[in-house]
Amino acid sequence: MKKRILLLEDEKHLAETLKLNLELEGYNPVTVGDGQTAIAKFKEEKFDLAILDIMVPNIDGIGVAENIRLNDSKIPILFLSAKGTAEDRILGLRKGGDDYITKPFNLEELLLRIKKLLSRTDSEPVKGNMNEYSFGTNYINFDSYEASGTEGSLSLTKKEALLLKLLIENKNEVVSREKILQTVWGYSVYPSTRTIDNFILAFRKYFEIDPKNPKHFKSLRGVGYKFNEF
Repeated sequence: MKKRILLLEDEKHLAETLKLNLELEGYNPVTVGDGQTAIAKFKEEKFDLAILDIMVPNIDGIGVAENIRLNDSKIPILFLSAKGTAEDRILGLRKGGDDYITKPFNLEELLLRIKKLLSRTDSEPVKGNMNEYSFGTNYINFDSYEASGTEGSLSLTKKEALLLKLLIENKNEVVSREKILQTVWGYSVYPSTRTIDNFILAFRKYFEIDPKNPKHFKSLRGVGYKFNEF
């Protein structure tokens, strides 16, 4: 069966060139031109590899990678971007990328890197992946959505698990409401400010010793939300 590749590239000519060459290599590429469509496609279909440009409309490639990683810890992600500083490459790898190639690039090198990423075995651990997490007496399994908190065992919803994972992966840092909605929900706009607040209130009930005086889950009015481990 042909390997399916999600290709996020908004430059039409380059997208067509890459699509043709991937097809000649025996792959089945699906091209999209903006981040929101890429997230929707990923949720609808199964892919073996994602190639992401970073500077694309709606939601950038970094946001797409974060959304993919929250939902799938194993699929290889390759960034293909004109942003080529060391800081850009480090950010891409830190946010879930397995490889990073800067434009302009050598086509043969790109195809070799794609082949290498696809040849990895399913048993190989993925960098930066977190399947479970403990803090204090609390425990969360992000694969099964099972957790234990101050009142014992509980089952999380998928959205609760995804939001928890995003906050924990960015522990001690403020995560903006916009970032949460883009990464967890995959939307650039969401109708209700109270949506995330209600999730945070639920987390305090699940995991805080004193929910009215939380130390782990903080809301910073007008700024965002933060998880503190201690």
